[in-house]
Amino acid sequence: MIELIPAIDIIEGQCVRLTKGEYDQKTVYGSPLEMAREFERLGFSRLHMVDLDGAKSRHIVNSAVLRSITSETNLIVDFGGGIKTNEDIEQAFSAGAQMVTIGSVAVTNPDLFISWLDKYGAERLILGADVRNGKISINGWKEDSEEDLLPFLRKYIEAGVKNVLCTEISKDGTLAGPAIGLYKQVMEAYPTLHLIASGGVSCIEDINALDEAGIPAVVFGKAIYEGKIDLKELRVKN
Repeated sequence: MIELIPAIDIIEGQCVRLTKGEYDQKTVYGSPLEMAREFERLGFSRLHMVDLDGAKSRHIVNSAVLRSITSETNLIVDFGGGIKTNEDIEQAFSAGAQMVTIGSVAVTNPDLFISWLDKYGAERLILGADVRNGKISINGWKEDSEEDLLPFLRKYIEAGVKNVLCTEISKDGTLAGPAIGLYKQVMEAYPTLHLIASGGVSCIEDINALDEAGIPAVVFGKAIYEGKIDLKELRVKN
C-alpha cells in the first residue's frame, strides 16, 4: 500500500501552501505544531516539512518550528528547504529531523551532496527532484537548471541514493491531479527506487491512482487544508 505523508510548509513560522511555488500565491493555515499534532492524532507517523523561507534565503530559517514539532510529537520528520552547507544539515538533524530532503545542492555542488550521502547514509537523505518543463528546478523553484530528470536521478542512484521526492511544479498546489505519467516513467526506469510523488493531489481517487500505478509514497498538503480529503478516511488507509 502506498505510504501517505502529509506536508507542512512554513513561512514566517506559519503553515502555508503556495500555488506552483509562487510566494505571492500564499494561503495561510495557522500553527504548524497544531497541524502536526492533528496528523499524529489521526494516526500518521511521518511528516514532510519544508522551510520555504529557508529555500528562498538559501539557509535554514525555521529550525525552531522544526524543533517544536520533533520535541512535542513522535512524528518522523523529513525536513527540507535552505540546506546548503554542513552547518545547515547539522542544524536540521540537531533540531530533530530524522531525514533531510536535498535538492539544490545536488545540482550546484554534487561533491558536497555525495559527502553527505557517505556521512549520513542513504536512509537519512532524500534527493529532491523538483521538475519544471522536464528540467530540475532549484533554490525554492526560482531557477531552472540544465539537468534533465532521468539522467539526474541515474547519477545519484548509482552513487547510492534510495529515496527521491519528485515534485511536478506545474501541479503543485493546484489540486489538478498528480503527474502520474511522469512518476510511472521514473518507476519504469528505476523500479527499485523509493519514489515519493508530490504535487497536484486533490482527492482520495488521486491517491488510489498513484497506488495502482505502483508509486511507493505520496506527499500531499493543500487537499487536506482545503477539506478535499477526509483525514479520517485516510487514517483507515494509512
